[in-house]
Amino acid sequence: MSLKKALEFCLPDSNSNKHCLKDFKGKWIVLYFYPKDNTSGCTKEAQDFTEMKSKFEKEGAVIIGVSPDSEQSHNKFIVKYDLKILLLSDTEKNIMKEYGAWGMKKNYGKEYEGVIRSTILINPNLEIEHEWHNVKVRQKRKSGEVKHAEIVFNKLLELKNE
Repeated sequence: MSLKKALEFCLPDSNSNKHCLKDFKGKWIVLYFYPKDNTSGCTKEAQDFTEMKSKFEKEGAVIIGVSPDSEQSHNKFIVKYDLKILLLSDTEKNIMKEYGAWGMKKNYGKEYEGVIRSTILINPNLEIEHEWHNVKVRQKRKSGEVKHAEIVFNKLLELKNE
């Protein structure tokens, strides 16, 4: 099975430092796209990934969150919730479009363009191993609530052990 190459990008973080995909070659990358800083679902997702950051790091993975918010917005979001993950700004939405994380959405019967909550798992050779689109941050199951961050972590372990 041949994997699709991840698309190169360079985006600014909350301190205006540029980060490019190629900078992370040799690591697993959890690239997740989310709609907006300081909203309930996006806050839970960022907190869940922050909580699991050390587990991901032990497996050689870095977590990168991307939204259309400004660098200043990311900075306030990080400080307010003590987030420990890298957040990048895609204000032009170009990277989101490239990765299929921007498009038509429906809410209460209305259609509009927006962020499609997505996570892309990229291997150390910068190839896409797995994709999730229309992500639910938390899913209720009979066994209890399952966090998307845990699903991503389990997939990482599965792929590493293949």
